[in-house]
Amino acid sequence: MIASADITAEELKERLQKGETPVIIDVREDWEYQEANIPGAKNIPLGTLPQRLDELEDMKDKEVIVQCRSGARSASARAFLQQQGFSNVRNLVGGIMAYNS
Repeated sequence: MIASADITAEELKERLQKGETPVIIDVREDWEYQEANIPGAKNIPLGTLPQRLDELEDMKDKEVIVQCRSGARSASARAFLQQQGFSNVRNLVGGIMAYNS
C-alpha cells in the first residue's frame, strides 16, 4: 500500500514532463547520485541530512520529494524531515530503480 505522502515514479515523470519543478532531494551517497539521478535533484546523503538542514530551511512549507535507490532511505529521510517541521514531504516509491525502469 502506498502512503498518502508517497509519490509514484509515473506521477513524478508526468509532472516533470509538464514542466513542473518540484523540490527533489536525493538522499543516496554521492557516487550513487553520479551513476544515475533525476535532473534537478539536490544530492544530500541521508547521513549528512541533519547537518545540512539549514540548506532546506526555506522549503518547510513547500512540497519536498525525497528519493533514494529503492525507497527505504528516503522513507527515513521523510520521517526525519517531518519531525523537523516540514509539512509536505513525499517519498518516491521504488526510488531511482522505479524511476529508471
